[in-house]
Amino acid sequence: MKLVSYLKDEHDQLALLVDGFLYNVNDLHPELPGSISMFLNYWEEVYPHTLMVEKAIKEKRFLQNRGISFEEAQLLSPVVFPNSLRDAYAFRRHAAALQENKGAALIPEFDQYPVFNFSNHHNVQGAGDIRCMPDHLEQLDFELQAAIVICKHGRNIRAEHADEYIGGLMIMNNFCARRLQSEEMLLGIGQAKGKDFANSLGPALVTLEELEQFEIPAKENHVGKSWNLPMMCRVNGAVVCSGNLGDMDWTFAEIIERASYGVDLVPGDVISSGTVGTGCFLELNGTGKRNDAAYTDQWLQEGDTIELEIQELGTLHNTVVKDEDDWSLFQQKNKI
Repeated sequence: MKLVSYLKDEHDQLALLVDGFLYNVNDLHPELPGSISMFLNYWEEVYPHTLMVEKAIKEKRFLQNRGISFEEAQLLSPVVFPNSLRDAYAFRRHAAALQENKGAALIPEFDQYPVFNFSNHHNVQGAGDIRCMPDHLEQLDFELQAAIVICKHGRNIRAEHADEYIGGLMIMNNFCARRLQSEEMLLGIGQAKGKDFANSLGPALVTLEELEQFEIPAKENHVGKSWNLPMMCRVNGAVVCSGNLGDMDWTFAEIIERASYGVDLVPGDVISSGTVGTGCFLELNGTGKRNDAAYTDQWLQEGDTIELEIQELGTLHNTVVKDEDDWSLFQQKNKI
């Protein structure tokens, strides 16, 4: 099942995506909710019923309810208002490459426990324009990721049971202003302004029954579902990186276990995989320079189009646009 949120009459509308058309969930059955927030909060009741409704659509038993074209809809994030947003660090290849590019080894703690940081859950959007302030355009980067959403309340969830709390998977682009990030990281309290302005999710939330045929075993000594799903990024139509969701070392189940330790996870919490190996310009530039001193850095520019694609999850389209406000924190700092 593929769940899509789109803008209808200035409100978010939940729809089923079937064969290129969107069918409003609450139009299909009066007891089904019209928003993803309500759907997630009543997941165990409405999910099985919605699967039957989807089956009826595919069997042409809902001809009186015509869908609207997916291509014509103004897509929102599938989870329009996440309760929280955690950005994990699950791909060993990416973590090791970043360290190697700095002339260092990956610390052993990476293999001992999964980690994450909190991002700005209020600045989440779907496809469309990514509005950037001048400082964001200083070394602007993409991050090729997948994300899950929690679909039922849990606390102290063990990894062996954590997949039961996953509502589905979607693509995530965690945009990053690397120059802002690099200066604030010097103070040792993590990343803030470099990553709080744009997180893109979409195009659909794909539930786990859709992905059963792509399941593969977790890596050795790990627990939880994993999926063989190729993923790539294109900038202005050119492929800049590729990977596979199955390369995750830490599974979403293991990340949920750590995130829920002593903490309540609730429906609508979003957790990302972190960046796949080669899945951002920061890593690609570092590797390029390490192999060739004449390598020229790549960064996103105003007007660039970015497409993240993950097999079965779809393609997430965004375009970099410059904000009308020309205020710069860098220029302000230089005046001090």
